[in-house]
Amino acid sequence: MAEAAEKMLKAPNHAELLTVRKRLGIVGQSPALEQILRTVEQVAPTDISVLIIGESGTGKELVAQAIHELSPRRHQPFVVVNAGAIPEGLIESELFGHEKGAFTGAVGTRKGYFELADGGTIFLDEIGEMPLETQVRLLRILEGREFIRVGGSVPRKVDVRVVAATNKDLGDMVRKGEFREDLYYRLNAVKIQVPPLRERKEDIPLLVNYFARQFCADNRIDFEGFTDDAMDLMMEYPWPGNVRELKNLVESVIVMEKGHRINRLILQRYLPVSHFHMEPQLPVPVSRPSEELEREFIYRALLDLKAEIAQLRELILGKYIMPPRRLAPGVPVEPVNYDLVQSDPPEAEKEKDDHFPTLEEMEKELIYRALEKSGGNKRKAAQMLAISERTLYRKIKEYSLPF
Repeated sequence: MAEAAEKMLKAPNHAELLTVRKRLGIVGQSPALEQILRTVEQVAPTDISVLIIGESGTGKELVAQAIHELSPRRHQPFVVVNAGAIPEGLIESELFGHEKGAFTGAVGTRKGYFELADGGTIFLDEIGEMPLETQVRLLRILEGREFIRVGGSVPRKVDVRVVAATNKDLGDMVRKGEFREDLYYRLNAVKIQVPPLRERKEDIPLLVNYFARQFCADNRIDFEGFTDDAMDLMMEYPWPGNVRELKNLVESVIVMEKGHRINRLILQRYLPVSHFHMEPQLPVPVSRPSEELEREFIYRALLDLKAEIAQLRELILGKYIMPPRRLAPGVPVEPVNYDLVQSDPPEAEKEKDDHFPTLEEMEKELIYRALEKSGGNKRKAAQMLAISERTLYRKIKEYSLPF
């Protein structure tokens, strides 16, 4: 008996952990991830309940699966239940099963997820979405390892380990009366916090290469890889969708770019535009290394310069042909210094006639025309000029245009 108990509590060895990491695709070398895996090793041999907390897309299910596969239950079922995806009226039937005739449409007896997971592990994702009434029945399973099917009267025993996950603050929900306090403390025996991807950026290159290799192998795609500047961009991006967003981006860009080498400019097209339209005067966190700050400032300056050049090219070489030096009525013109020309009026007049418009004058004229044609509607004018509204407002102020 003591021998069996010792076997149950034996922690997985290093080779077992590496095998599970490889099979599940748990990639990274950040201190945060290593701490999570150390906790997984400690809790896996036991039957203690585990609560996994983290933002959506951080890989909470992988952590739960690692706990199962490193536990003595590894050869039994691992059942995943998304509590937030089940309609409230059906959740008890889905979790605990129902008897024939329990409700309209119950034409036969049906096992619930807990019975299906008997002997193994059940992973309850989005536990914070579970109705309060269902929480009471879940607490009964955790404490007494028994339940009653919907429409039934006979208690049924079940041997299931519960691992739950949430992206909500359950402690705050308890204070608001939205989550049962007794269930919270029962689930929260061991808590594992999975950090967002932006807090473990050293794992991004490893994840990118892993997802790219895996996707290309599965789909027989020859991929030339990402350039260093593309990888730098992925390190800079905040990844609000975490690892899930990163994986989707890698797969999308490989398919859409037909396996060609991906540089920073190409990659920008697949990330939210708002991330790249940054005001140069915006504060930059100074706690970062000086080389990173310098690279950030240079990058912002280059982005603005690129945008200005593209806008000027569109304005000058595009559809519009303008007569030289003919500004629309009401547009302020730079004053002429007559002190320089009073001694020789004919020559000054000749210079005026031969004057070729500058880029600024041409740009000013085009902006005025677009605003006049759009009736002062700046959004329409910006669309006509193929520039952003932000740029248009800045140019109006720069040229003191009467709009």
